[in-house]
Amino acid sequence: MSLTLTTPDAETPALAPRERETLHHIAAGRTYAQTARHMGLSTHTVDAYLRRIRAKLDISTTAELTRLAISLGL
Repeated sequence: MSLTLTTPDAETPALAPRERETLHHIAAGRTYAQTARHMGLSTHTVDAYLRRIRAKLDISTTAELTRLAISLGL
């Protein structure tokens, strides 16, 4: 199964650009605080982005998020 994060299809909803960027930082091993500083956001906003990503993609753990991001080349 191939997932795309930019174009919605019947199986996978698209992620917003900031959600993609957040996913990239988390997959790179950054903490919420590091991600927030790099993106100029609060940690609460980073947490909100990650909650939305998890909901859209039905992912429950950071390990799953990281595996997905790596498989997508983020």
